[in-house]
Amino acid sequence: MKRRDFLRKSIPAGVLLPSLVSGFSFRAFSADSDIIQSLMLPVTETDHVFVIIQLNGGNDGLNMVVPIENFSNYANARQNIYLPEKSLLALNGKAGLHPAMTGLKAMYDKGHLKVVQSVGYPQPSFSHFRATDIWMSGSDSNELVNTGWAGRYLNYEYPNFPNGYPNATMTDPLAIQIGSATSLTLQGPAVSMGMSISNTSNFYNLVNGIQDPAPNTPAGKELTFIRQIAQQTQQYATVIKAAATNTVQQVSYPTKNSLGDQLKIVARLIKGGLKTRIYMVNYGGFDTHSAQVDSVDTTKGYHANLLMNVSDAIKAFQDDLKFLGVDDRVVGMTFSEFGRRIKSNGSDGTDHGSAAPLFVFGKNVLGGVLGDTPVIPANATVSANLPFQYDFRSVYATILANWLCVNDDDLQQIMLKNYQVLPLVNAGACKKAVNLSGEMLISNYPNPFVSSTIITFTTAGGHTLIQIIDTTGRVVANLVDKEYAAGTYTVTFNGDRLATGVYYARLQNLATQQVRAMLKVR
Repeated sequence: MKRRDFLRKSIPAGVLLPSLVSGFSFRAFSADSDIIQSLMLPVTETDHVFVIIQLNGGNDGLNMVVPIENFSNYANARQNIYLPEKSLLALNGKAGLHPAMTGLKAMYDKGHLKVVQSVGYPQPSFSHFRATDIWMSGSDSNELVNTGWAGRYLNYEYPNFPNGYPNATMTDPLAIQIGSATSLTLQGPAVSMGMSISNTSNFYNLVNGIQDPAPNTPAGKELTFIRQIAQQTQQYATVIKAAATNTVQQVSYPTKNSLGDQLKIVARLIKGGLKTRIYMVNYGGFDTHSAQVDSVDTTKGYHANLLMNVSDAIKAFQDDLKFLGVDDRVVGMTFSEFGRRIKSNGSDGTDHGSAAPLFVFGKNVLGGVLGDTPVIPANATVSANLPFQYDFRSVYATILANWLCVNDDDLQQIMLKNYQVLPLVNAGACKKAVNLSGEMLISNYPNPFVSSTIITFTTAGGHTLIQIIDTTGRVVANLVDKEYAAGTYTVTFNGDRLATGVYYARLQNLATQQVRAMLKVR
């Protein structure tokens, strides 16, 4: 019997399970009770850790991973902010990193960095708040989901939390977020599945038994009392302090780098022995509507400093994990709520856009670049956006399946739908992703077309999706969405009612995706 089914059928209605939180009622079962033994064990046995780095504000992906393959169109669209081609840190001959990201370039050269091109979703939102909710919940843009994708995973692994936790099997926080209040990402069906350390100073105060000074006023004395009570009732303060104390030496991290400060704590806790599976940190300032670059040297400026700090922090973190002997257990990922428009604005900046690249990093990452170099129109308009190649939820699904070892049936429940698994990480004991081929799998004729065009696609079998995307990044049609036997097929796209311009046909077949540009004319 599956553990979830066992719990559902074995626990009588109205029974309150054991809790170590003061004030909760409890009923005692013997230590060898089948119910307790089942409850206290996670669904999957793994020591893998996943670290999420949120880049708040909407990072400009086109100036982070520059399309060398389409450089002239890129430079034409961004005449006031483009990076000179000779300054770029070449990756695969088709794309290059921002010159400030030397740390990540070194990781790429070692095979410890995966660049995933054009990550997004259908009908993208350009609102910071809504787009962030979509990324954190893993929802479609037209639905509201009040749980986070990682929170649903942790609820699957540790049902009934917080009742009965901590316990002999799981003494530690399920997830830890550093640098802000616990986000929607970690929200489970009933409660947040993680704990928050609001800033790095609070962490070191906890470890050293220090409180921030309060003012010598009646309100200050009340604040001191509240802090004392909060610390006394914090279930996990003792184990976090013990884990931090177990790690006495780390490599040097960059100074004046808040992301590095957060990642240093994460490395310390992983080495210290916490069984925590998910850590989340954040770094803000990426809403670069103006003054994104130095007006004299576009390789420098505000955005360059942000990217340098991200690159240097991740490189130091990876070096630290290796020094501490735990780099085999950790994979990390960056994400931002959206990218920026293809065309720069008149203020030396960029406005809210859709798809953008993200990074997956670690010793067990399948290094390289995943996806085609984004196609930049020769005359991009101010509303032009990149079509997404990979759904961001495919990245989540891959991490869950191939790194945190969730099985197929439960994966679909956690992610709410079935998403392709990508070749991002070395699955080890988990299932492995399918390798992508360089074969052209989708084409159309005629191209350009007036009213309709025939799309030819090749599928390896299984679930196959054909979408039509406009230049703003929105999906205007789902032509195919079903199971196929392996083979080559055709489908007619009728675009008679659409405006003239560039559209993209996107194929998704299991781990494989390709995007084909099409031109509609009068």
